[in-house]
Amino acid sequence: MKYAIVEISGRQFWVENKKYYDLNRIPTKVNSQINLNRVLLVNNEGEILIGQPYLENVKITAKVLKHFRGQKILVYKMRPKKKTRKKQGHRQDLTRILINDICIN
Repeated sequence: MKYAIVEISGRQFWVENKKYYDLNRIPTKVNSQINLNRVLLVNNEGEILIGQPYLENVKITAKVLKHFRGQKILVYKMRPKKKTRKKQGHRQDLTRILINDICIN
């Protein structure tokens, strides 16, 4: 089983071939190919490569499937005994990508 740990948009993801992941919005067009170059670790059928901090000879290609917005999260702030209340909603802008290939040069 080949997998990699990649840093994308400030977060780290465990990615595998032919699986899709939801990330923070990436400003690219739908159906375009992107290269993920911040690879921290790769497991290639038991052979583990660890970067310091990143691996230079690993190339991960992904395809942008769609842009969408996540579920609504409610933020409720209240100060007790002061009669101040604030209810606010938030929906994060997300991008869904499909990992095409993890290539080790």
